[in-house]
Amino acid sequence: MNNSTPLLQLPIPNSRDFWCLPLGGVGEIGQNMMLYAHDGQYLMVDCGLGFEPIPGSTMQFQRVIANPAPLMPFVSKLSAIVITHGHEDHIGALVHLWPKLRKPIYASPFAMALIRRKFAEAELLDKVELITVLPHQLYQIGSFQVNWIQVTHSIPQSHSLLISTSLGYVLHTGDWKIDTQPLVDKPFNLSAFKDLAGEHLLAVVADSTNAIKPGHTPSESACYPDLLKLVQNQPGRVVVSCFSSNIARLITLARVAKASGRYLALAGRALENMVATARQLGYWPSDYQPIALKDLGYLPKDEVLLVTTGSQGEPNAGLWRLAKQQHRFLELDPGDTVIFSAIRIPDNLTRIRQLERALIRLQLTVIHAEDHPELHLHVSGHPRQGDIIKLYEALQPPLLIPVHGEPAHLAAHTDLATNMGIKVLSGENGDLFRFKPFVSLEKHKVNTGVLIMDDD
Repeated sequence: MNNSTPLLQLPIPNSRDFWCLPLGGVGEIGQNMMLYAHDGQYLMVDCGLGFEPIPGSTMQFQRVIANPAPLMPFVSKLSAIVITHGHEDHIGALVHLWPKLRKPIYASPFAMALIRRKFAEAELLDKVELITVLPHQLYQIGSFQVNWIQVTHSIPQSHSLLISTSLGYVLHTGDWKIDTQPLVDKPFNLSAFKDLAGEHLLAVVADSTNAIKPGHTPSESACYPDLLKLVQNQPGRVVVSCFSSNIARLITLARVAKASGRYLALAGRALENMVATARQLGYWPSDYQPIALKDLGYLPKDEVLLVTTGSQGEPNAGLWRLAKQQHRFLELDPGDTVIFSAIRIPDNLTRIRQLERALIRLQLTVIHAEDHPELHLHVSGHPRQGDIIKLYEALQPPLLIPVHGEPAHLAAHTDLATNMGIKVLSGENGDLFRFKPFVSLEKHKVNTGVLIMDDD
């Protein structure tokens, strides 16, 4: 890992202080790392990775993580690392930073299974203290009391965190959506948030990813009928690319394969690991078992449904290998279909378009979810404006800190909350957001930067 920028130190909180300071994830999507502070101690929420383009390239990206250097002089005051859910932008830096931090990690069973796999592969599993938490159970962690409140998202066992001190509590929403018909986990429980309203609620630190979008985020269950109809209408092989961490989408595609008379296969280590974890924890239906990739070539074209990585145009992912006709087990023919069951993340737009053109040159039918808004070929795991309004009407927060978003998302979130009469502190990485002893925003309290993760 490389570091190029000298960073300033953090302030030390006293017993009258309660504040947070993001080292990553505010003003950007990815690299989530938030520090909460009270009474001489810090609590880290999430420890994720992100991607930045390699200078001079439109195709090649490098993995980056938030630099914890401002914390390091006082790392002894860090109580623990607590995890909201198992997405890479929330857990992907743990293995790389833990040797520096060496603190306990708290996470739900699903996120912990993914974390354990990472530490085992790094031969660190016998050294790290991993504590598996249960939802709605209080955990005393140093100066903080933390309660994991289950929410719906695009990966099982996602949580908001209620972080309490003697001065009051803050709700850190993590990634969430209001889904009343999720395929995994329980429906979103708005009443659990209504119970948090009151004088002890100091602030909400909240997801901004879809704050620019009006309306409500559709339920994950809406994808099944539209994907099924689309797949049934394709004469040849069908390849679907989606986010590997979206277990609900993978289960939906397994159901689609069975209902359309096709065999499901998975291409990509991330997909295989995610399904293995889902199977281990009882989320994967026993009657939807994927077949081996090597068996695809023996099947009639109309009996193939391959799910592969590469929805964001990643150069080494399975979809690019298919586009270059370099896949070990399958070669696509004219008339086969590729479905992108994902959004186009703006930073990845150039390489996604290049991938789409390469697939079209093979005379494949290419269908992208974003080009068919009338169909539910993909739904987000984040709340739109209508969902955010509904949550804030329940919570009545006295203060909002928008996080998890690029500047446009943070600005839209700020406008939405301001129009509801909610006080907003909007900032960026390195800013200090103070809840107690008074509400304030101190800009550029520390300099922040990134570490580049060297390829293994």
